[in-house]
Amino acid sequence: MKMKDLRELSNEELNDKLLESREELFNLRFQKSMNKLENPGKLREVKKFIARLNTLLTERQKAVTVK
Repeated sequence: MKMKDLRELSNEELNDKLLESREELFNLRFQKSMNKLENPGKLREVKKFIARLNTLLTERQKAVTVK
């Protein structure tokens, strides 16, 4: 998802996506340790997605505290 699409989601939906992504990252790391990871680039992709979600949530928290 792009940032434009993520900005349209509510905080609750973003938190749900964050939890799902963290679970996915855990599973990918587990697969990597077992040498069964088919697409190593997926690890990097999921990490970046988690960073995007965290960035967006932080922006929203700061916007609320500034007001």
